[in-house]
Amino acid sequence: MVGLFPSQAAISQSLLPTSPFYKPEPTAHPQKRPIFSAWSAADTAKDKAHELSAAATKEYEKASQKAQAKAGTIELYSGKYYAACTVGGILACGTTHTAVTPLDLVKCRRQVNSSLYKGNVDGWSKIWRAEGLRGIFTGWGPTFVGYSVQGAGKYGFYEYFKHLYSQLAGEETAAKYKTVLFLSASASAELIADVGLCPFEAIKVRMQTTIPPQFTGTMQGLSYITAKEGIGGLYKGLNPLWGRQIPYTMMKFASFENIVNAMYAYLPGTKNDYGKGAQTAVAFSAGYLAGILCAIVSHPADVMVSKLNAERQAGESFGGAMSRIYGKIGFGGLWNGLPVRIVMIGTLTGLQWMIYDSFKIFMGLPTTGGGGEQKKTEEAPMNLSRN
Repeated sequence: MVGLFPSQAAISQSLLPTSPFYKPEPTAHPQKRPIFSAWSAADTAKDKAHELSAAATKEYEKASQKAQAKAGTIELYSGKYYAACTVGGILACGTTHTAVTPLDLVKCRRQVNSSLYKGNVDGWSKIWRAEGLRGIFTGWGPTFVGYSVQGAGKYGFYEYFKHLYSQLAGEETAAKYKTVLFLSASASAELIADVGLCPFEAIKVRMQTTIPPQFTGTMQGLSYITAKEGIGGLYKGLNPLWGRQIPYTMMKFASFENIVNAMYAYLPGTKNDYGKGAQTAVAFSAGYLAGILCAIVSHPADVMVSKLNAERQAGESFGGAMSRIYGKIGFGGLWNGLPVRIVMIGTLTGLQWMIYDSFKIFMGLPTTGGGGEQKKTEEAPMNLSRN
């Protein structure tokens, strides 16, 4: 049997690195990443995001409880309730309108001169080259002050008039004609709110539609207009402002309330079954849809407000100025800038309702709109017949 099996020396030689039969154990490349390292990093980032979200929620709850403790118990339809709604309106309108100043600037200039810019991007690029970042936000000062005042009156008085008219009509009639109630309350609120907005809207429009801007700030605009034209100069656009804002607000509140009701009617359960995040998401969605309708309804009056504030001559009557401007631009001119305004107002209205309802939640108050009622379920009739 000698020679049939390799010797021990031959086996040892075959296992040495110099042997052609040697197969080393595979080793990982030092720069090669471990398998699934990307998944591991994603999970780590996700866990970190959850931790941050939980911490933010905890801080929010703590701040909310502190604010509610400081304010004390807020009964519905009390003075404290209307004060809270007023603050919510200031936050909702002042911040959002200021944030979209660049959109509003291009829209107003295109309403006055449709050939000035080809679109938003073209307008912003030309303004940036000529005036820089400050030019993009021309008119932000009177926008912030004016729409903060308007938001206070719009939301605060809406809640007041909605409750007042509901009491006057009676519970059954108010429930039956709730859309009429929403329309009446919002129209009454906007009528008052626009008196506060109008002076600042006049300054804003003049700043945005004159190149270079006629005023450098809100106070300068107030002083200049009152010195040259008196207090009446600040209110010469009030009638068209009412013509724009009252239909806009009526559509904004009535459609929002009805869309919210429809959304909760479609969703399973009631509004009270959903958390704060879900309720604010519903508020934003309903607000955005309502904003699209608002933009279409109020756009012709919006164009006329810009034109009147920019082109109405001293001593010219309101009717005469409107006739002259309409003869110049025609029916089609009343719709200049509508696509831009739909985007702007849709986003604006959605954010306003989200901020307003978020503040109400923060203060421990129910969100706007129905949906908290138990849904009626129709029971199938029992078959009592015998076979």
